[in-house]
Amino acid sequence: MKKLMLTNHAVALGAYEAGVRVVSSYPGTPSTEITEECSKYKEIHTEWAPNEKVALEVATGAAIAGARALSCMKHVGVNVAADPLFTAAYTGVNAGLVLAVADDPGMHSSQNEQDSRFYALSAHVPMLEPADSQEAKDFTMLAFDISEKYDTPVMLRLTTRVAHSQGYVEIGQRKDIGLKEYKKDAAKYVMVPAGAKKRHLAVEQRENKLALDCNSFDINRIEYNSLKTGIICAGGVYQYVKEATDASVLKLGMVYPLPFELIKEFASKVEELIVVEELEPFIEMQLKANGIKCKGKEIFGRQGELSVAIIQNKLYGKNIPSADTSSPARPPVMCAGCPHRGVFYVLSKLKLTVTGDIGCYTLGAAPPLGAIDTCICMGASVGMAHGFDIAFNSGGVKQKTVGVIGDSTFIHSGITGIINTVYNKGCSTLIILDNSITAMTGHQDNPATGKTIAGEDTRKLDLELLVKACGVKTVTVVDAYDINEIEREVKRHIELDEASVIIARRMCILLPRKAEKSYRINDKCKKCRMCLKIGCPAIEFIDGNIRINEELCTSCGVCVSLCKFGAITKEEE
Repeated sequence: MKKLMLTNHAVALGAYEAGVRVVSSYPGTPSTEITEECSKYKEIHTEWAPNEKVALEVATGAAIAGARALSCMKHVGVNVAADPLFTAAYTGVNAGLVLAVADDPGMHSSQNEQDSRFYALSAHVPMLEPADSQEAKDFTMLAFDISEKYDTPVMLRLTTRVAHSQGYVEIGQRKDIGLKEYKKDAAKYVMVPAGAKKRHLAVEQRENKLALDCNSFDINRIEYNSLKTGIICAGGVYQYVKEATDASVLKLGMVYPLPFELIKEFASKVEELIVVEELEPFIEMQLKANGIKCKGKEIFGRQGELSVAIIQNKLYGKNIPSADTSSPARPPVMCAGCPHRGVFYVLSKLKLTVTGDIGCYTLGAAPPLGAIDTCICMGASVGMAHGFDIAFNSGGVKQKTVGVIGDSTFIHSGITGIINTVYNKGCSTLIILDNSITAMTGHQDNPATGKTIAGEDTRKLDLELLVKACGVKTVTVVDAYDINEIEREVKRHIELDEASVIIARRMCILLPRKAEKSYRINDKCKKCRMCLKIGCPAIEFIDGNIRINEELCTSCGVCVSLCKFGAITKEEE
């Protein structure tokens, strides 16, 4: 039986049919749906971990104990998980261990375009890259077999277009794979220097064997057509190449290690060899290093996604159709009623230096709020606020710094930052924007929500007690909708001579709630436009008049406190 399926869901199906018992991940677009789908299979223990490092450590522990295990994350998440990844490559596995990583060419929802293929090369672990939903399922199952056969973690690489595309997938049966016996083996699993030196040699031997064997893997295949041009590609790019050209194609299913004997055979049959790949010249550089003449990035460049039109333009000079400019651009904005809006309005009004973080609230950098000065990576706001303060103080600059971070991001990687600030006698203020969910990636639960991925009740992390345990003496909880209270507390906190924390608490406006009547503008309006300064999409300025769109208004009431003339009231008022 075949079923139309999202590629991420096909990866989950592949894990299920491969007999996976444990999945531990941290949500991150475009990988999130894999873990969410895995949670629907009762045979798989599925969990959200606080961050990617912990997630991969859980999966590694399960695999060494004898259970096939999967960990899923986006490309920047591999940065966090790199510590266990590199050493798990030394220890090897017992049962299969797969790391599914989703890269984001074009930066649709990411802060950079890093290429995860280099992690496979650097960590010396094999990497598979599917081109469609069926391959995603098949390659996932194959990855577990390779992991166990070659005693190694295996990486499965997706990209945004592949992860979020749909295709027909053959539904099979779950393999009855029991728990493998665990045998104590300190020489293999305890990576002190004496043991690690020997295991490094084992990694080299394994990699050399894989490099030879992969030449006969059927996931690497040649499709001969016109011999004038030969193209080497993988993943979603293969789909573009097949539609854009009549060239012969070497489609790589394993992108590391590369099947050089197969590549040399292909190169000998075509007049010109071109590597078509998104982001970095990963394949191209390895070919050239092995004496294989080819072209690549001098044609296509390193930035952004490829497409059929781009490939045709670069290879054949065909014009790319111009984009339709008849519709105005619609940049992303915080939702109407977003509890972060009032906080950013206050920070902007007070002209504070604000170090930002990863989440919906990064939109606080956009006009008209324009509150955020920096955004680097998960958890960076805390350490950067401390760094700003040190720098300002060293130069005699009287400028206060505030860090902002979401509840889930604080748990992910902000806790150590606040410990560092307190320990090193810092005096920056951190605002935790607690909207009771991991919002940006689609409303996943986290340790502060009191719910597991399956919706079961669990112990709820108390953020106030946590930051106090980290040594913060002044911790204040404010209503994120109360602008006056926020301003009063921010002014108080930034005058303190020690680290402090404000928790601005209101549930994400998109979570289920009781419906309320919307606000409206009455005849007291003086058209001063003060209410427009918070940038709420429900407040509209049309033909010289201000009105509230009742279809968008969520009745948060933030705008009411801005109006000095009582011109904003609820319908029943």
